Amino acid sequence: MSQDLVCISPIDGVEIARRASLSDAALQTKIQKANEAQMAWQLTSIEERAGYCLKAVDAMLAMTDQIVPELSRSMGRPVRYGAGEMNGFKERALYMIDAAKEALAPHRPKPVEGFDRYIKRVPLGTVMTVAPWNYPYLTTVNSVVPALMAGNAVMLKPAQQTLLTGDRFQMAFDAAGLPEGLFQTLALTHDQTGELIGSGAVDMVCFTGSVNGGVAMENAAAGQFIPVGLELGGKDAAYVRADADIAMSVENLVDGAFFNSGQSCCGIERIYVHESQYDAFVRRFVEGTKAYVLGDPMDDATTLGPMINAHSAAFARKQVEDAIAAGAVAHVDAGHFPKDEVGSQYMAPQVLTNVDHSMSVMKDESFAPIVGIMPVASDDEAIALMNDSEFGLTASIWTQDQTAAEMLGDKLEVGTVFMNRCDYLDPALAWTGVKNTGRGCTLSALGYEQLTRLKSYHLKVSQ
Repeated sequence: MSQDLVCISPIDGVEIARRASLSDAALQTKIQKANEAQMAWQLTSIEERAGYCLKAVDAMLAMTDQIVPELSRSMGRPVRYGAGEMNGFKERALYMIDAAKEALAPHRPKPVEGFDRYIKRVPLGTVMTVAPWNYPYLTTVNSVVPALMAGNAVMLKPAQQTLLTGDRFQMAFDAAGLPEGLFQTLALTHDQTGELIGSGAVDMVCFTGSVNGGVAMENAAAGQFIPVGLELGGKDAAYVRADADIAMSVENLVDGAFFNSGQSCCGIERIYVHESQYDAFVRRFVEGTKAYVLGDPMDDATTLGPMINAHSAAFARKQVEDAIAAGAVAHVDAGHFPKDEVGSQYMAPQVLTNVDHSMSVMKDESFAPIVGIMPVASDDEAIALMNDSEFGLTASIWTQDQTAAEMLGDKLEVGTVFMNRCDYLDPALAWTGVKNTGRGCTLSALGYEQLTRLKSYHLKVSQ
């Protein structure tokens, strides 16, 4: 039975989009088309695939003026930042297209007389991308473009909150002339998504979302023996060393904590500052936080929009209340942000000190514009606290000593170590995490490994 999927704007509660979920018959038709298209697609050259993907990138970028306000209405990010996501989409797509030829080249071991031996990377078949709402273009492109470049068919299930992004991807690939059925957007409920994954009709799942969502993906795929790439939760930490440039550290970490209302997988949620720098750092950080403008994201003056919904804001407010009850100090008066109202998805940014790891705000993912700051006496104390987490996506070290940063980075239980920057994905580097942040790798030439399987050729040459 069909069920309506509805996107409600976090700005004002107005309906943005509505789609009927696919019927079983319609879904089976799409699966059949994907299989048929992929069989022919895998025989095309990398150069041919690149031609289609480049045209799709151009078609998507041509829609930027429509996408930016559409995205703000759908998920609440200030419109002034919308073009940044599209620039990131372009950067990642072009890098992965360019990297494909080398990444997918056959591996040839040391020659043996009388034999031609090599290992190919061949497509898996049909890759299913289950996308999140917070960066729906940036995260989706991480798997969709390289999956197509590797010779796979792709099925995209956009998040309900950003349904229209699925339409945009479909329009872009259709405009590029991609063979019918090779890329398809699916309107599915959570139950339908699980059933499709468990049916054996897809050959890989790329999921970005919550830990609970990742568990659901793995449970659905149980027994299918297919790879499941998971990018899940985060509680990313920063360490400001005694030799750090405080002005630069504050400027970047304030942005890293509060951009997108803190709803970033690699956003900064906890900061450890060497005690010699602590007071000055906190003072400047609070000043920078108060400079934000919380309001309607469609207004160019707004720098902080609403959270995705009132439930998420309520969870974050409860973290703050519980921390204060346990002795934490809140440095930002919500009255400085008139739009902030209890029960509303509009939440003022908050800076907490006198926090510790007994508090949820320092242990559990907030995904909100709140951050806790703790003083530390040494590098060892900072590393121990940074590693005291169930998550491990990124960590940043703020210092003028690269050697020290690299040595400390070796001790950090994360997928990416930053020095003097944060909250950024370089498409040339592997994007990966450890612990409950998930498993697998996207981006970089290595990102092609999970989108392909190995096939060996052992050919005896006639003499």
